[in-house]
Amino acid sequence: MATQIELARQGIITAQVQAVAKNESLTEEFVRQMVAEGKVVIPNNTIRNPLSAGIGKGMRTKVNASIGTSSDIVDYDAEIRKAKAAQAAGADTLMELSVGGDLDRVRREIIEAVDLPVGNVPLYQAFCEAARKYGDPNKLDDEMLFDIIEKQCADGMAFMAIHCGINLYTIERLRKQGYRYGGLVSKGGVSMVAWMMKNGRENPLYEQFDRVCAILKKYDVVLSLGNGLRAGAIHDSHDRAMVQELLINCELADLGREMGCQMLVEGPGHMPLDEVESNIRLQKRMSGDAPYYMLGPITTDVAPGYDHITAAIGSAQSSRYGADLICYITPAEHLALPNEQDVIDGVKAAKIAAYIGDMNKYPERGRQRDKEMSKARRDLDWEKQFELALFPDDARAIRASRTPEDEDTCTMCGDFCASRGAGELFKKDLRGDKI
Repeated sequence: MATQIELARQGIITAQVQAVAKNESLTEEFVRQMVAEGKVVIPNNTIRNPLSAGIGKGMRTKVNASIGTSSDIVDYDAEIRKAKAAQAAGADTLMELSVGGDLDRVRREIIEAVDLPVGNVPLYQAFCEAARKYGDPNKLDDEMLFDIIEKQCADGMAFMAIHCGINLYTIERLRKQGYRYGGLVSKGGVSMVAWMMKNGRENPLYEQFDRVCAILKKYDVVLSLGNGLRAGAIHDSHDRAMVQELLINCELADLGREMGCQMLVEGPGHMPLDEVESNIRLQKRMSGDAPYYMLGPITTDVAPGYDHITAAIGSAQSSRYGADLICYITPAEHLALPNEQDVIDGVKAAKIAAYIGDMNKYPERGRQRDKEMSKARRDLDWEKQFELALFPDDARAIRASRTPEDEDTCTMCGDFCASRGAGELFKKDLRGDKI
């Protein structure tokens, strides 16, 4: 069966392209052309057909929420609640990243619980199963690895973060630069580096890249080129190892598209604000405008407990300069496994950031909602304000918890409401949309 990119190149407008065009208020032909050129991906699976989310050029910036068990906390029902909470809060995609318990069970139950495209990192299960079977994750063999990738695709995964860009050359860059301030922070990346060093072998995902693409093509699953050497500290941003992996991933994105596989490129981790624009421009130039999946970025290392805010600041900048998919960060980042409320807070912070970025990325179509909100506030039209709010239920709840004596105002100003006072002064001068 042909993939979305192959069908688009044949001039075929699929049901997924139609859905994306409708959701984005774009023409079907524009979406088809972007998919054909590999500048937009639509995470899919021919077995499952999840909700269609267009990720890439001309699309609004999407938000991913990551959940999953750990070796310390295995609660299947909690993960299902988190998955549903992420979708309800507005996530566009979901990643199931479990490393504890029955990994087949949790993956299948999460896929069943939501309508969103669900992604994962197959290396997690591969190394977990090798450890259980052989007592040593470094005894993972190629066939077990590729069998797990195929099994997970057959379960309905829509996209997969696969660490193809780590190779012996990138590891040498890491050694020659004297390691790092923040070390390595990707579970999959560290596991693959350990495997390569222990076995003295090249990464099979890099060495047999055509095999990876062939499996994902079979199910029309998007290949997200994992960022296993991403910077986990501000002072490691854009070091030689990180840049080398980005370069390889951009090369692989070209190869994958030539093979008819939908391709995403993943980005860093931790990054100061002044490097965000150049990072995205570099990725876009080297990859031929492949969609870019940014993990955050977290913009300072010193705010544990509030990393959903540090990441939202970076995500707004990322969205503004062309990132296409943002992975949320929760308040629990660096501290604990996220709970349901952490997931909700993380999604909402990332949604706000993506919206702010899109206002600047697409100013001609991204600011009308704010204009309408301004007028509703000026006119003390509370129902219109709730209607326009990104999270109307939250706004209603806050206002209802502190009801003013005069319903026209709020308890922030009460009798001294500036909007009401100014409105009375300039009532004759109101000109609707002209103001």
